[in-house]
Amino acid sequence: MTKRTPKTEPTAAETYAARRSDLARLLDVLEMELDKHDERAKADPRDWGLPGNLGKVRSDLIDLVGFLSGMERERIEEFLRDVE
Repeated sequence: MTKRTPKTEPTAAETYAARRSDLARLLDVLEMELDKHDERAKADPRDWGLPGNLGKVRSDLIDLVGFLSGMERERIEEFLRDVE
């Protein structure tokens, strides 16, 4: 009879590291998709759907930053206006 070693659940630190790695990869993919989107926008500069897409992504990113930082949406938008 072979003894089975019970499967251990990942630790919080291991789960954090794995999820952090996933986020880094997703940010890389986002950058690649933005590059593709740039090319489509250059090819059709009169297409208002493309800026609309970026407006949705911008809004979602503001929500994500607010979630992680605890900052209010208005403060994040103020921060963005300061660099314009």
